[in-house]
Amino acid sequence: MAEIARQPSDPQSPEELYRYLLERVTAMETRNLELREQLRQTESDKRYVETQKIRYEREVRKLKSEIEALRSPPLIIGTITDVVDANRVIVRSSAGPRFLVRCSLSIDQELVKPGARCTMNQQSLAIIEVLPGSYDAAVYGMEVVDSPMVTYADIGGLEKEITEVREAVELPLKQPELFEKIGIVPPKGVLLYGPPGTGKTLLAKAVAHETKACFLHVVGSELVQKYIGEGARLVRELFELAKKKSPTIIFIDEIDAVGASRTEATTSGDREVQRTLMQLLAAMDGFEPRGDVKIIGATNRIDILDRAILRPGRFDRIIEIPLPDFQGRSAILDVHTRMMTLDANVDLSEVARLTEGKNGAELMAICMEAGMFAIRGEHERILMEDFLMAVQKLSVPGGGKDYRPSCGEMFA
Repeated sequence: MAEIARQPSDPQSPEELYRYLLERVTAMETRNLELREQLRQTESDKRYVETQKIRYEREVRKLKSEIEALRSPPLIIGTITDVVDANRVIVRSSAGPRFLVRCSLSIDQELVKPGARCTMNQQSLAIIEVLPGSYDAAVYGMEVVDSPMVTYADIGGLEKEITEVREAVELPLKQPELFEKIGIVPPKGVLLYGPPGTGKTLLAKAVAHETKACFLHVVGSELVQKYIGEGARLVRELFELAKKKSPTIIFIDEIDAVGASRTEATTSGDREVQRTLMQLLAAMDGFEPRGDVKIIGATNRIDILDRAILRPGRFDRIIEIPLPDFQGRSAILDVHTRMMTLDANVDLSEVARLTEGKNGAELMAICMEAGMFAIRGEHERILMEDFLMAVQKLSVPGGGKDYRPSCGEMFA
């Protein structure tokens, strides 16, 4: 009864009937617009759901294919030793024996050549794919990706040596037409020798920073391996990678670790080092051309190097990096103190005079110690007294006994 009472009374006059119908039509049009908007939204949601369904189905198929690939049996790694014809090749499996197998027609025939690595089916041993050439992980680790932030301006007292290195290493890479015009073959390698701490490795860092060529850094002891033939293989792969990425600069630090004079070997370790040395000699200047590859060697024991590695063709220019003289020490001190806050009474010439016989590393240590004395004394600037105390501290190491060996003397 209450609902009947709330319903509007039937219109009596024509005007009331008109207004009533007009309100009903307006309400129905509004409802119609709302339903149309809901329909449009529903169709949009439907299209989105269908798109998501297609994407998820595609992803499911991809994951299923990956699962099938992971569940498939592994392939055998082999090496192609000979090519009989377009469809048959002789391969050597990783286990050792050789097989005459078929080659897949989908493989590019130019890639099928002796020495190439390939994958073979476990049952039929048919070649499925030809693999790209690989190098030892240690060889890839020798490549310097981020060049050192050392420039020639950071090296003091070696102007003549820097000029010789740039002429022998950088000039053939940047302006090879100069050598063609003169009609000479550019130098192939440079050997830097001298006492420790004189800047040999620093000079190589500057070369790596200034040149745009690929730079490979290797320490001589890294080429000496435990098993027979491993060191020679590492040397061969190092030079193959250098030729592949040419122009390339190979920097062999402490080359005396592998390039010592050959004597009558008494142990298997000595014989392996000599095998590695012979492979290095052949790679530096052997039967096969080395290409646009330059070599920089560094050592402080040139007296024990093998004569074969010192001959022209392997190291065309042998540069001595001596202990700095008075002008060299002054230039080195200027380099190391240009960022330091010095007092006006600091006389670097006097410091250079007091440090006769010091190398570049010791001069850098003196500058650092002077700064430490200034911090200890709570000075705002480094005083001359700080430099004098630093020179005195580093002049008598080990309680007055000089621990440095004389030139040509080996110590443990």
